[in-house]
Amino acid sequence: MKDLPVKKLILFFLIISLTVSACEAQKYKRNMRNPERELFGKSLNNKTVKYKEAPSIVRAKKKQAKNMKKLDKEYKAYVKKGKERALKIQSPEVKDRIINDRKETDLKYKEKKKRNNQETKKAGNKYK
Repeated sequence: MKDLPVKKLILFFLIISLTVSACEAQKYKRNMRNPERELFGKSLNNKTVKYKEAPSIVRAKKKQAKNMKKLDKEYKAYVKKGKERALKIQSPEVKDRIINDRKETDLKYKEKKKRNNQETKKAGNKYK
């Protein structure tokens, strides 16, 4: 009979200690702001949404790009043919002059491009 209050007291402390430990197990850390990160390794809220265009739109864009490429190719061929024709109908002296002018123009363009690249490199180095 004397042991009964002691047993009740031990049982009471045992129950209290178990309930406190169970409550602590359910608490999440206060410094952890996003519990998803702890569970999955990264936050799920930062995903960028990717969307697919309709197949008809994709086909239309491909068709349009193909058509533009074809038109550009045709235009370049037309210009080249026009230059050749213009050169063909000239007299021999004028042909020589046109050819020499083209060569000079190409050389000037290359020199200008080289000079421009050099100047931009110097300017770029100035601000490094």
